[in-house]
Amino acid sequence: MLEGIASRFTVSWGWRRALIALVAGGASALAMPPYDLFPILFLTFPVLVWLIDGTVATARTGRLGAVLAAAGVGWCFGFGYFLAGLWWIGRAFLVDADVFGWMMPFAVAALPAGLALFTAAGMALARLLWREGPRRIFAFALGLALADIARGHVLTGFPWNLFGYALAVTPAMMQAASLIGVYGLTVLAGFVFASPAALVGSGGRLARAGLPVAALAILAGLAGFGTWRLARADVAMVDGLRLRIVQPAIEQSRKWLPEHRNEIFADYLALSDVATSPDTMGIADIDILIWPESALPFLFEMEPAALPAIAALLPDRTTLVTGMQRIERDPSVPQGYRLYNSILVVDHAGTIVDAYDKVRLVPFGEFLPFAELLESIGLEPLTRVAGGFTAGAVARTMQAGPAPRFVPLVCYEAIFPGAVVPPGERPGWILNVTNDGWFGNTAGPWQHLRQARIRAVEEGLPLVRAANTGISAVIDPYGRMQRRLDLGVRGVIDSALPRPLPPTICSVWGNIFVISGLAAFALFAFMPFPRKQGFAIPVE
Repeated sequence: MLEGIASRFTVSWGWRRALIALVAGGASALAMPPYDLFPILFLTFPVLVWLIDGTVATARTGRLGAVLAAAGVGWCFGFGYFLAGLWWIGRAFLVDADVFGWMMPFAVAALPAGLALFTAAGMALARLLWREGPRRIFAFALGLALADIARGHVLTGFPWNLFGYALAVTPAMMQAASLIGVYGLTVLAGFVFASPAALVGSGGRLARAGLPVAALAILAGLAGFGTWRLARADVAMVDGLRLRIVQPAIEQSRKWLPEHRNEIFADYLALSDVATSPDTMGIADIDILIWPESALPFLFEMEPAALPAIAALLPDRTTLVTGMQRIERDPSVPQGYRLYNSILVVDHAGTIVDAYDKVRLVPFGEFLPFAELLESIGLEPLTRVAGGFTAGAVARTMQAGPAPRFVPLVCYEAIFPGAVVPPGERPGWILNVTNDGWFGNTAGPWQHLRQARIRAVEEGLPLVRAANTGISAVIDPYGRMQRRLDLGVRGVIDSALPRPLPPTICSVWGNIFVISGLAAFALFAFMPFPRKQGFAIPVE
């Protein structure tokens, strides 16, 4: 039966092959948050393997034809995956629909089309290494992993919805990220989920069955290690330190309208001082007050009364850490100034004592690549900032009041594995401020949250997340959410700060596993397996 199913995919051709790959890729997005239906990859990855089995060399096209056909299959799969997994980005173009609404269909299609080029390249590489029988599973896993790793690094990098996240859907399963990181999980994911395809094809029965058995053993090992690690987890809190995270749930469409400016500022001040329990009667019981990314709809430099109002709010013991836009005059640029997306530390006197400027900016959201060309035809970033934001010089840690030093991350800076903690003295925690209000009640904020949780596990550091519309959370170094406010909920989180763990294996040696895993798959792709004739798959 399985051989008959595989044969139908293998012999598909032309638009049918492309459509099958597109649908399989789209279905694979269900493995990502908020659905987390990761078993679906046990169906879609074998389909992709069988489609590539059918990309055979002919006398007319030769081997190059087979490689190009595999690339085409990979592109269709990738396009379906990224379209289904990232459609919510189009929601941002509707915030200011009169200006950007016309661009939404193009943006929703263009980003998946570009990202799918990585999947195409990965499948082309896999086809170059393709061999009969179980060996092709290793070639497939190698190509898929290299595609995801390249996607996370080429140009500005966009490691969103890496396939490794499908192996980190529960607190127990995500613990393996402390050993090998999400890139290591990505190396395993291609092998694990494609392994059923080995049941069809040439090779001895033991070799063909061995790969799915090995995949199940890997899954059991991930779950078992995570269960064991969590059973031993005992997270202490930093003594005498109280945090308050403010989540105002302000709709992005009204945030920057001038008539709402004073109302929004007043709402922040009111939420910051609200009583939540007999033990926390207001801001007088808080040490660190945290506001989300670009919290206020103005610049401190343009509103001289704002900092004194904040000083009037803050008791002597309390420090504010807030996402905020920051301006610097610079006559060398056409607009005469540079604008930064920043995190500011403000003391009880209303003095800005430290500022971190976001290093990794969002293309087309915060700046325009090839700005002169695109601006000449009338395009502008979604934030409508003339000239775009300026990137900060360097990632670094910050100090806020009595809290341990922390790593500041603005928005999607939290999605880059192995790049969130700068070299030098290890911080005590990670702060991620974000504004996911651009994307409304869609899958985007849930995907963003999952990636932030995995950064906490990889680094062994607690992560505090302040989001305008949610999901705000206090996450311990095991990736568990100690407290959270759901999407669209207005309120505050009062919490202690979890203590960090010792440096994890991933934070010190994570890349070693990734490189070793890739090398092993390349070796296994050429390793001879016991041969026994089975279902015939067209090969060169």
